Amino acid sequence: MAGLPDQIKALAELSPVEDLMLALLREGLPGIRVQSLIAKDQKFPLVLVRRAPTFGEWNGDTRFVDSALVTVHTFCEDPDGDEDAAILAEAVRVVLRDAWLRQKVVPGRGHITRAEINSAPRRATDWATSTGPVQYADLPVGVWRYETTYQIEIRRPRSRPYAQPSP
Repeated sequence: MAGLPDQIKALAELSPVEDLMLALLREGLPGIRVQSLIAKDQKFPLVLVRRAPTFGEWNGDTRFVDSALVTVHTFCEDPDGDEDAAILAEAVRVVLRDAWLRQKVVPGRGHITRAEINSAPRRATDWATSTGPVQYADLPVGVWRYETTYQIEIRRPRSRPYAQPSP
């Protein structure tokens, strides 16, 4: 058997926070690659969205609200890659704020009920920020990265993200 049985998938009430963020940012940033994984032959500009690990208490509500620390990386190439990556980080902030204030619903994914910057955009010199002794590889020459951390709260969708199996 490949994959999960439908009755198991139907138990899920929340979907991955990255799925909601990808849908909102792809719609709000036309012409920009918005992904949650880096491709082998990555092209730029790029917005990379990932849920960050949290240590301690989860602030969601088990019935209605997911709470997530989300890291958004923006990558741009020269000329002006440094400035462009910073501007792209600001554009991401505006898209997320507007989605929150307008209660933009993504079917099957929910909507943002709160979006706050936890760590303002900052320039970074490698592919990802290491929190341990292992450092990541340098960015390609002429590519710049900015990293921003958001605290996001998501109201679950009205309908479950995965369909109920037919009887």
